[in-house]
Amino acid sequence: MRITQRAVALTSLQGLNRNLDAVGQLQKQLTSGRLINAPSDSPTGTNKAMQTRSDQAANAQEARNISDANSWLGQGGSTLQQMLDMTRKVRDLTVQGLNDGAMTDAARSAIATETKSLREGLIGLANTTIQGRPLFGGITPGAKAYNPDGSYAGLAGPPVTRRVQGNETVRVDVFGPDAFGVDGGNLFDVVKGIADDIADPAALAGHLQALDGVMQKMMTAIADVGARGARVERAEQQSFEQSLTLQSQLAATENVDLPNTIMKLQMQQTGYQAALAATAKAISPTLLDYLG
Repeated sequence: MRITQRAVALTSLQGLNRNLDAVGQLQKQLTSGRLINAPSDSPTGTNKAMQTRSDQAANAQEARNISDANSWLGQGGSTLQQMLDMTRKVRDLTVQGLNDGAMTDAARSAIATETKSLREGLIGLANTTIQGRPLFGGITPGAKAYNPDGSYAGLAGPPVTRRVQGNETVRVDVFGPDAFGVDGGNLFDVVKGIADDIADPAALAGHLQALDGVMQKMMTAIADVGARGARVERAEQQSFEQSLTLQSQLAATENVDLPNTIMKLQMQQTGYQAALAATAKAISPTLLDYLG
């Protein structure tokens, strides 16, 4: 097989172009800081990066759900605790009212007035809203969970939940009747009975027993909210750790190892310079280049 000068020149130039392409690719990686600048750079790496980004998007949505769940449960727990504290005050007043011999009519009137005021405050707290929805109203589209007379205005239905991790969902609302009792014997009915019957110790004894029952419901609701809050906190920690893991995975797939890439570029540039020198000698001009 006869090797012509033209064939030597073409082969040398093709080799130079390959070396120059490799130098250009390494320079592009260094300037962008990414191993993958186009799907053609690494189809497998591109697919892995897309999957990781999809997992990151899902993790980010779960983080938003967790933040929302924390808002609901935090507000629910604090509101229930405030209401329980106020109910304890009502209980103290009821016990005072049971001291038949030591209470004057004026004192009983003052207790009744304070109890009515506390009842209004309790109804106000029971109508606490979050994101425009009544916290204790169930699925009601209305703005209130309880009417001024203490009757329930909400609607029963499926609980309000948030997906916090994978297929795990956590209930974030509190159904009013579960925490305060059903109409006819709920917290507000009992407190109203105490205010109305403050002058009747026998009736107050029955109201006190009913109040203790309602308070037990409230404490159970607070414990339940606390348990759900603990689940959300665990999910939040796991979500944060998963976020860090996904970031590391994406960096390993896409980001450039700067020291290694710089070393490769320097070696490639050295090789390219050597190839240029060798090519210059291989295809140096001859007398035939000047003929014709």
